[in-house]
Amino acid sequence: MCNRFCRQESDRLRKRHGVILLITLVILVILSTLGYTLSAQVAARRHRDRFIIDYAQAQYACTSAMKYALASLVDLQPSVISRPNEPDFSDLFVMTEPQYQELLAQVAAEREADAPHPNGTQENRRPASTASVTIPGPYGPRWPLVTEPIEFEIGSAKVTVEIEDDNAKYPLGWALISDEKLKAEANTGFVTFCEWMGYLPDEIKGVRGDLAEVAKVRPFQVEFKALSVAAPAPASLRARVTRTPATGAKPAVQRTLRTTVTVTEQIDQQSAAFARLFHSSLIDTELFARPSVVSTTRDESAMKYLGLWGTRQVNINTAPRHILEAALAFGSIADAPKIADAIIQRRRTKPFSDIEEAKKDIFRYANAIEKCQPFITTTSTTFTVRVTATSGVARKVAMAGVNREGRRVKRIAVISD
Repeated sequence: MCNRFCRQESDRLRKRHGVILLITLVILVILSTLGYTLSAQVAARRHRDRFIIDYAQAQYACTSAMKYALASLVDLQPSVISRPNEPDFSDLFVMTEPQYQELLAQVAAEREADAPHPNGTQENRRPASTASVTIPGPYGPRWPLVTEPIEFEIGSAKVTVEIEDDNAKYPLGWALISDEKLKAEANTGFVTFCEWMGYLPDEIKGVRGDLAEVAKVRPFQVEFKALSVAAPAPASLRARVTRTPATGAKPAVQRTLRTTVTVTEQIDQQSAAFARLFHSSLIDTELFARPSVVSTTRDESAMKYLGLWGTRQVNINTAPRHILEAALAFGSIADAPKIADAIIQRRRTKPFSDIEEAKKDIFRYANAIEKCQPFITTTSTTFTVRVTATSGVARKVAMAGVNREGRRVKRIAVISD
């Protein structure tokens, strides 16, 4: 009896200990879950707070850098360089990655052969690397940059400022021209641009449909004349000429003045309007941003070559081949490729000083160049200022379109992400 009682008592103790152990394990699981949840919430809150701080610093740095860049544009003196022995940048956008790397290797080898050796010999020289080889654009840096990117720090944020030549890009407004005298040439130029960028006929048709909707909002105007419009008289003048009518008398006449809107003012108004339209949801930016060349070293897409600030002219000294052909279509659709090639070969040695010089040097096509003169120039005046500020994991990007004539800088619009 005693042994059986002892065994029963031992079983009860073991069961009690098992229950206690089970309860302890449950409590530990609950506590660990609560601890993990709490730590995860604290980490998430800390991450959100850190991101808010980083974003505020990036935004402040971006705003400050944009002000600095716009103020510095007054002293910018972009000058086109001579590139007689360099491959032209015009056709890089259609090269496949193997073709591009082969070109870089060829350029690296030529530069290595031309570089003087410290011992005056060519022996034991290592093959040149293509990693540091770049094809210079019209101003020296990669197209479409006017200067090398400027990098500096503001607080904890790293800032990069890039200035692009917008007159070297295809003015998207040309695709909206409704003037019957220019419509055929404009359509041909736009199709030329799209075909160079690798778009299929159905895709070109879809893009033109989207642009037609933009044209309904506001057509793109090429020619301007000074306008005389009616405007309300100033408040001080209205106070002097307006009288309170007596009982039963006719009300006083509202006074108005005539004012003249200059051509420059109309162009500025159109540029600002289309800057907003081209950066709105009316434009299918996903299609334009689709890579046209599969590459890990280059960013080639139609978006890179589009002017979205309402520009009206293309700089023949800085525009790539497909943009030149689109512009020269206004002079001669059939001869545009030949004229573009002649311009590319000539400007590598010496940039054109004005359109008259282009007509003299390419005299065979002088009439065509004369006809498209309203659409081409030799000096860029519209630029894109792109500021990228990074602080921690936060990134802020802002773009500004500006017109620069002499030391006068007029802002078209500022677009932030």
